[in-house]
Amino acid sequence: MITIALTGSIGMGKSTVAKMFERAGVPVFDADAAVRALQGPGGALVDRIGERFAGTLKNGVLDREKLAAMVIEDPRELAALEAIVHPAVREARTAFIAQHPDSRALLFDIPLLFETGGESKFDKVVVVSAPAAVQRERVLARPGMSEDKLASILKRQMPDEEKRARADFVIDTGGDLSTTEAQVRHILACLGIPAGG
Repeated sequence: MITIALTGSIGMGKSTVAKMFERAGVPVFDADAAVRALQGPGGALVDRIGERFAGTLKNGVLDREKLAAMVIEDPRELAALEAIVHPAVREARTAFIAQHPDSRALLFDIPLLFETGGESKFDKVVVVSAPAAVQRERVLARPGMSEDKLASILKRQMPDEEKRARADFVIDTGGDLSTTEAQVRHILACLGIPAGG
């Protein structure tokens, strides 16, 4: 089994590329989705986060916007949140691997892979990248996004150029979807993984 980490900065097209791998028969673990489930209604971490971050929990529901505002500019608070969340995500990842014992490959969509030093845990790293102007246009089109918020997010992420340099494979999503899909198929062929299995 080959473990593949998929990463890239905000707005680069990770979700789109992950779906392409999934359509090709590679099971996908989405770290962001795991975090949302852990922090969402009835999530395993809701109470712990609510206790640590006063005012973020109301009627058993975590206010993720309020939580983000508390940690986004404070490295100590962010570290405290990560100390709660990261072990739970690792457990979810271990369970995912156990659920797919016969897969030739597994893909792990992890936005902050390099930032958290996680790349050594995978056989291959794929970085999704696009020109800065394309990235900016995509991100600013999202609801609730602003120039300031984007700048704050990018400040916490490793520069795209550095991610590209550290990757085993780079997928450029600046073109059309068929070109991106061809790059996914090429990577699978390079790894000896037939599409569909």
